[in-house]
Amino acid sequence: MKRLIAPSILASNFLKLGVDIELLNKSDADWIHVDVMDGRFVPNISFGMPIIKAVKTIAEKPLDVHLMIVEPGKYFNDFKSAGADILTVHYEACPHLHKDIQTIHSLGMKAGIALNPHTPIHLLEEIITDADLILIMSVNPGFGGQSFIKESISKISRLRDMIDRTGSNALIEVDGGVGLDNAKILFDAGVNVLVAGSSVFGSADPQDTIKKLKSV
Repeated sequence: MKRLIAPSILASNFLKLGVDIELLNKSDADWIHVDVMDGRFVPNISFGMPIIKAVKTIAEKPLDVHLMIVEPGKYFNDFKSAGADILTVHYEACPHLHKDIQTIHSLGMKAGIALNPHTPIHLLEEIITDADLILIMSVNPGFGGQSFIKESISKISRLRDMIDRTGSNALIEVDGGVGLDNAKILFDAGVNVLVAGSSVFGSADPQDTIKKLKSV
């Protein structure tokens, strides 16, 4: 089973973002996770298209773009042009989710669906085989550095069962409070992709931390 690491640049040093991207290029990281927040879907504002475009000019890993925004469909073309390789939208923000997934695919990107902590996985039953990625939020979205919600483990295990039962090829990604203390538990529960922000960029040696996360 795939075990990938996607460091979140929300936790990077914004004054030295280029340096941190080069660090990730040289590391064992598989993807670069980019959190886009609009101050409406979540109470914070983060990266927009100009930052993603700048990152893309030097990034050697796929850009895993997580949209925590309302009306994401308005911007799919823009995120494709900016350099997104994987585009994840929130179930809670998409009343026409099937159409949104089709549109993302038509633009040549992988399509992900994110679930907030309170959103049950059974709501994915009719769309699970269309998605490339399911992102389980293990904190409430909007801010980095939060503590992991322990109930997420059970949710991940149930999602793994759904994916296996339906024959879906979707990867399971988890975001929030991920670090060396719970990486093995998450992989064992069925996770494929760990999003790690503070635990990577807050460590003394981010490259070594990424290597350890991959090898737990």
